[in-house]
Amino acid sequence: MKVAYVDPFVRAARDVFKLMMDLETHRGELWACDELIPSKEASVVIGVTGDLLGSILYSFPKEMTLKMVEIMSGMALEELDSFVASALGEVANIISGNAMTHLNTNNYNCNIVPPQIIIGQNVSLSMATPRALVVPLKTRIGDFDIFLTLTER
Repeated sequence: MKVAYVDPFVRAARDVFKLMMDLETHRGELWACDELIPSKEASVVIGVTGDLLGSILYSFPKEMTLKMVEIMSGMALEELDSFVASALGEVANIISGNAMTHLNTNNYNCNIVPPQIIIGQNVSLSMATPRALVVPLKTRIGDFDIFLTLTER
C-alpha cells in the first residue's frame, strides 16, 4: 500500500473533527498490521471502489465515541446504542467522502459504499488485504485509529 493514500484521510479527519466537534487532531506514527485487526469498542468499516479497492476501518474507544456524539448532539450519553452507532457511522462516512474528494484531485476516481458499524469489546476483524496501514489520530477527548487496506486496481 502506498503511503500517499494516507494524507487524504488525515486531512479529511482533521477537517471533519474541527468543523463538527471543534477538535484538533494530531497524527501519530504509522504502523502496519498483519492478519487480524484489533478494534476498539466502536468501529466503522467503509468499502472503497473505483481506481482504489479495499476498505477503511475507523476504530474508536467507547468513551471517546460517547463524547463525540455528545458534542455533536448536545446530549449526554452513556451507552453505545443505535443513536450513537448511527452518528458514528455518519462521521466516518463524511470523513471517507471528503478523503475520496482529495483522492479524486490526485487523479484517483474512487467511491465509497455505505458504512457497517461494529459495536463490541475484544473484536478482531479481517480486512480486504492481508496487511493494513494504521493511521493513529489523537484528540483531547481520546485517540482513534484509521486502518487502510487499499490497492490500485
